Amino acid sequence: MSLVYWHWWVIGIVLGILEVFVSGTIIIWFGAAAFVVGLVMLVVPGLPWEAQLTLFSVLSVLSLFAWRAYAKRHPAESPDPNLNRRGERMMERRLTLEAPIVNGFGQVNVDDSRWKVRGPDLPAGANVRVVAVEGTVLVVEEDSLREA
Repeated sequence: MSLVYWHWWVIGIVLGILEVFVSGTIIIWFGAAAFVVGLVMLVVPGLPWEAQLTLFSVLSVLSLFAWRAYAKRHPAESPDPNLNRRGERMMERRLTLEAPIVNGFGQVNVDDSRWKVRGPDLPAGANVRVVAVEGTVLVVEEDSLREA
């Protein structure tokens, strides 16, 4: 088995392309390790294949752990942290009851969906404010600030 520097660069490119199709930011670090092994092979062309694979393995693991440590210290901030958290997006929203709250439960229409609400008994048409979310149930209280 005879590997030369450009073999490692091709492996690095293939791994980089695979990263585009696989989520998780993992494969790219193996590709980076392959590029580094290719650079080492450019400087030391007679390196045995066993040493090349060992170097590739060590660099892959080190780069992966280094990335994980960096990502943990510098978490990505989302411009919309409540994306795909519909209930949490409802917090502090002011709504009008579609169905009365009887025995602690009622319903409201929000945009294009109907939500179950929990709160004090109130008649239909009462103004409420969302104060918490429990699964798919909005916890509301009477909103005396809102005009009908």
